[in-house]
Amino acid sequence: MSENSLDASIPDGVDRRTFLSLSGLGAAGVATAGAGPATLDRHPRRGLRFGRDGRFRIVQFNDTQDDEKIDRRTLELMRAVLDDERPDLVVLNGDNITGGCDTPLEMRQAMNNVVQPMEERGVPWAVTFGNHDEDSTPDSGVDEADMLAFYRSYRHNVNGPTAPGITGQGNSHLLIDGRGGKPAFNVWLLDSGRYAPETLGGQDFEGYPTWDWLRMDQVKWYHDTSVALERRYGRPIPSLMFIHIPLWEYRFMWFGSVDGRTDADHERGRVRHRIEGERNEDECPGPFNSGMFSAIRHRGDVRGVFCGHDHVNTYSGDYYGVLLGYAGNTGFGTYGLSGPERNRLRGARVYDLDESVDGVLAGTRMRFASEFGIDLTANDQWMEPLPLPRGK
Repeated sequence: MSENSLDASIPDGVDRRTFLSLSGLGAAGVATAGAGPATLDRHPRRGLRFGRDGRFRIVQFNDTQDDEKIDRRTLELMRAVLDDERPDLVVLNGDNITGGCDTPLEMRQAMNNVVQPMEERGVPWAVTFGNHDEDSTPDSGVDEADMLAFYRSYRHNVNGPTAPGITGQGNSHLLIDGRGGKPAFNVWLLDSGRYAPETLGGQDFEGYPTWDWLRMDQVKWYHDTSVALERRYGRPIPSLMFIHIPLWEYRFMWFGSVDGRTDADHERGRVRHRIEGERNEDECPGPFNSGMFSAIRHRGDVRGVFCGHDHVNTYSGDYYGVLLGYAGNTGFGTYGLSGPERNRLRGARVYDLDESVDGVLAGTRMRFASEFGIDLTANDQWMEPLPLPRGK
């Protein structure tokens, strides 16, 4: 293919690098163009596929958030959900660990703790990053790039390499093949960052949320990759997007309003957007609206955006054709509700996919620790680190 004919084949709005990586025409793929799927679409060691019944299940664990000593009930909950739901994929959606790790060894122990439930069962899993994952970096020297490399070294991890030149770590996507051998669904994994800078443009953020936000290069990467996937496979690939920090549209949805904050506003939002679940704290987005929701509506492939971050929120709703929701909080060592109810909402979110359903996403639901008879006492029950596998 000539340079001119290649450029003519690139759809509007897609940069050349993204198109090359997705079409198998990069430096390593020019000689074998058309010979098979581009390597960036799938993990080199493990493909994801729907079952013979056309179904696929995803479990989301959020905010496991401990150091090398973890609350034993966090692992008990994870194992119980995995054994009962038998998922095909697990997403650890940020704040997988937190501060308190003083050395690289303790960092590895903290990360190893939260991946062992999946490794023990041979369940494919992937991670995103949250605002707390680098809390121990100043003492340990281990940053998110190091963490991603460590996670990817596990046998059952399916994180691909992070998208080059894009803000954050672990920005990637996972295609899930249907029974016909072509992608039936896609999972977007995005790094929503940590905290806003102290100042920007010579101004501080007093009065505004001080969390981070998705940057425009990440929004553009999603848009361009989505367009390139549609071009390659002949149709938009329905998908879910996982981020740690919520979008501003979550709050708009809950209140059915940009400015209103009354019970009547929420009731309007609840009915209009069919909201289910609890909201026990304010949403904590960044100070700026990233524009990601607008890009998602424009593309039309993302069926839902799900986050963590706000531990005691479990709600989800349909915001103009896109599900927005929380997964609650899996880790028992983090903040929860007040008083004796501290651990009532510890849980995980489950996503049921079905190729026979329009849009493939058949439904989502929460599973709570109380369903499995796990001790909900409002205390801490630390345990020593799990043994590291050989070579880690």
